[in-house]
Amino acid sequence: MSDSSYSDGAAAQPANRPEQTAPRLMLQGITKQYPAVRANDDVTLIVAPGEIHAVLGENGAGKSTLMKIIYGAVRPDAGEIHWEGQPVEIANPAAARKLGIGMVFQHFSLFETLTVGENIALALDEPFDLKTLARRIREVSADYGLDIDPQRHVHSLTVGERQRVEIVRCLLQNPRLLIMDEPTSVLTPQAVRKLFETLRRLAAEGCSILYISHKLDEIQELCDTATVMRGGRVTGHVTPKEETHASLAQLMVGHSLPDYTRREHTPGDVLLDVKQLSVESDDPFGTSLNNVSFGVHAGEIFGIAGVSGNGQAELLSALSGEKRGTRADAVTICGKAAGRLGAGGRRALGFGFVPEERLGRGAVPAMTLSENALLTGHRQQMVNAGWIKAGTMRTFAMRCIEAFDVRCGGSEALAQSLSGGNLQKYIMG
Repeated sequence: MSDSSYSDGAAAQPANRPEQTAPRLMLQGITKQYPAVRANDDVTLIVAPGEIHAVLGENGAGKSTLMKIIYGAVRPDAGEIHWEGQPVEIANPAAARKLGIGMVFQHFSLFETLTVGENIALALDEPFDLKTLARRIREVSADYGLDIDPQRHVHSLTVGERQRVEIVRCLLQNPRLLIMDEPTSVLTPQAVRKLFETLRRLAAEGCSILYISHKLDEIQELCDTATVMRGGRVTGHVTPKEETHASLAQLMVGHSLPDYTRREHTPGDVLLDVKQLSVESDDPFGTSLNNVSFGVHAGEIFGIAGVSGNGQAELLSALSGEKRGTRADAVTICGKAAGRLGAGGRRALGFGFVPEERLGRGAVPAMTLSENALLTGHRQQMVNAGWIKAGTMRTFAMRCIEAFDVRCGGSEALAQSLSGGNLQKYIMG
């Protein structure tokens, strides 16, 4: 392959562009209707150059759909998009990238069996050679404090490291607008701090940031302005630092939040007992477990803290049954030795597991919600003598949807059509 502009050492430097008076991005009357729900309804939004602009709303508010429209992944049914003062039609993501729009999706679009460099190469529109690209990845990642190795395979990366890959992939395309869709939903506090440093630097260089979240503390700390959405409509344009949690929550949900008080209670019996669990990591970059022991009682919320990459992924894999131990008594569930059981055997004992990768590991993207329920609902009697009981399957899926207020098009909606928060609620159900 031919060499490219990467060889000249030009990084993402939007700061040297001429000063602009027009908004970087303006949306007017954006509407998107799906068969069962109106995801966006007459949405207006304005983002200035160098501004960190939040799009705030609860799960199912229409935030992700709106961002996909800006990035060209979804076509609006009505409305206008203006880019730097000019009306535009963004037909596809390639057209968005050509304008200078980059997006880090909530569900990462990376191929696990390819290296970091190979994944980034797939998104580039101009010619390249992998050796020069690897050098540019190292330069840009070091320059912005996003430490990644272009030679590592994606399957060996933590979620925080995968997000860095997505950000560097965008930076190599010199973005003037960077969209971050729920970027901190699976990050450690340390990773969040590093992300905020990177976004502030990009904004100082003139790059506009669209930051999608429902975390009020983050919005008030990071963002200059905010558009608040509820049920697909805009409920307000505000300056987050001038608002209170209560006023922002009122715009998000339409009513004040209840005041929860912590109740005293006595934990019950030990339901999960881990004794001297030792597991070798299959990943050369992973962390092996060495004599890990703890117990989780009934009615207890048990936290596991630590900087990403220190064995959390290996521990969760060992607990879920994806990685089986050598001793049956290393993991005990409800009094029964489960160390050698697989994931299905542990589910039969009442053990549930919500992976950090909701789409792909937590749910099959191209399958419906009811079909996904069949994969893990072993205790719901959805199969009889080898025959799938479709009615029972749909009933269970709808029960999960209603109990956890999952915003979707019903039990036959595809898992990939849900926002990350709604998909997580469904998996929990």
